[in-house]
Amino acid sequence: MASIKDGLGAAGKELSAFKKFISRGNVVDMAVGVIIGGAFGKIVTSLVNDIVMPLIGLLIGGLNFSELSITIGEAKIAYGNFIQTIVDFLIIALCIFAVIRLFEKFKKKEETKTEETDGGNE
Repeated sequence: MASIKDGLGAAGKELSAFKKFISRGNVVDMAVGVIIGGAFGKIVTSLVNDIVMPLIGLLIGGLNFSELSITIGEAKIAYGNFIQTIVDFLIIALCIFAVIRLFEKFKKKEETKTEETDGGNE
């Protein structure tokens, strides 16, 4: 019984931490980020579908990934589209990784600059 009580206590702590997190953000900034993210996703999808995958298909013998599928009974499993979606995800993940790394570099430079101006005294 103690483990259920501990679990509920932990869930309550997480819920309050989430409330604290969500209340400190600017909703307008978040909305703009979501809209830009959606548009970026469309650009990446077009890049993958219209440029990357046709080039990969050409390199491996003229294969059209969007047409790759198998049919089992009456069900058509379009695994070529799935492969394209995985490539979409990898490109977006790589871009997010690059942006985060860049952000971390700038943050580290700012912290170093602050330490230098403070003379290391806090």
